[in-house]
Amino acid sequence: SQVKSLLINKHTDQEIMESAEEVTYARVTEIIGKTGSRGGISQVKVVFLKDSNRSLVRNIKGPVRKGDIIALMECEREARRLR
Repeated sequence: SQVKSLLINKHTDQEIMESAEEVTYARVTEIIGKTGSRGGISQVKVVFLKDSNRSLVRNIKGPVRKGDIIALMECEREARRLR
């Protein structure tokens, strides 16, 4: 049981705090379509909550609908458009 707890708690408190500071929140404004081999990925357009002039296209795994707020760990990269 001690080995399991070591594996689960592999991140230090400092790493957790640093990663929490990098989270950016965005609201889903449009669902562009489904992608992936089985359609499990949704391609959506998001607008940042702090900067409403800025928007990105991102791929999201799992259920999502218009108006949802998502947490982005990385907010610079944009997904390629569906064909």
